[in-house]
Amino acid sequence: MYSLSDFDFNLPPERIAQFPLPDRSASRLLHVDGSRLVDRKFTDILDLLQPGDLLVMNDTRVLKARFFGIKDSGGKVEVLVERVLDTRTVLAQVRASKSPGPGVKIRLADAFDVTVGERAGEFFTLKFDADVFDLIEQYGRLPLPPYIEHAPGEVDETRYQTVFNKVPGAVAAPTAGLHFDEALLQKLRDKGVNFAYVTLHVGAGTFQPVRTENLAEHKMHTEWYTMPQATVDAVKATRAAGRDVIAVGTTSLRALESASQSGTIEAGSADTALFITPGYAFKSVTRLITNFHLPKSTLLMLVSAFAGFDEIRAAYAHAIANEYRFFSYGDAMLLTTPNRA
Repeated sequence: MYSLSDFDFNLPPERIAQFPLPDRSASRLLHVDGSRLVDRKFTDILDLLQPGDLLVMNDTRVLKARFFGIKDSGGKVEVLVERVLDTRTVLAQVRASKSPGPGVKIRLADAFDVTVGERAGEFFTLKFDADVFDLIEQYGRLPLPPYIEHAPGEVDETRYQTVFNKVPGAVAAPTAGLHFDEALLQKLRDKGVNFAYVTLHVGAGTFQPVRTENLAEHKMHTEWYTMPQATVDAVKATRAAGRDVIAVGTTSLRALESASQSGTIEAGSADTALFITPGYAFKSVTRLITNFHLPKSTLLMLVSAFAGFDEIRAAYAHAIANEYRFFSYGDAMLLTTPNRA
């Protein structure tokens, strides 16, 4: 049984990528093939996938979810929208010297007011007086991860979104998808690789480390996903043909596996709090494209479950020694689960 300390590692700060590379697909790719580690370019993915394989991508779009504001009492407030509940209501983190109570007005971005509603655990319900998506897009700031030290700029507005983003609702990017540009996607299509999409709105909880040494005591954050019937059909057809289902990122994997908990993948929309640790039996995904993850994170536990604990430790040590770039704007890995058959 693994514990939290098993998923810690020392990462030199200079290995954290602060900016994206000029070209999306110019990043490096560490191909983890069992115990064999191969240093590649991300564009080599074209040679590593075969006709009939299925790439499953998360088409969520990152919201400009961060706001700075002032309560009607004059106190300063920082708001991070966690989830849009409807066109006038959101769940949000609210940082203030004193937590606001129901009915309190907050002026955001010196442009519009929201009203605090009921508390929902660590979040607050905020009521908008106009369309949530319009106000967020017009006045919000892109919520770059806490380990990226610069303020979001024009480059981030484009590069912290995938080229296939479609459905607004995330507060963090599905970062494995950031490596794909239109040219690479077209080359994959031309080769006969198939595409399918899920929507999982990534929450801020994705950056939170696990804080309990006993992993069974960790309370997993929840995220909303939608599994289209077309994707279900594509996954079933791909597996029946003996080809690989490749999740582009841990968010796509969580959606696919969450929809497969009955033993067969099913269409629908739901919250997922699926916590994948070593010993989990993967039901739909056979390969995974993913970035490098934070120490003590649920995502590091997930990839260790997928490719093997020892294999991931060796891969991360290799990546650090060979100066790979880590986290959201960093390099990628291609992993295969040992029980892919």
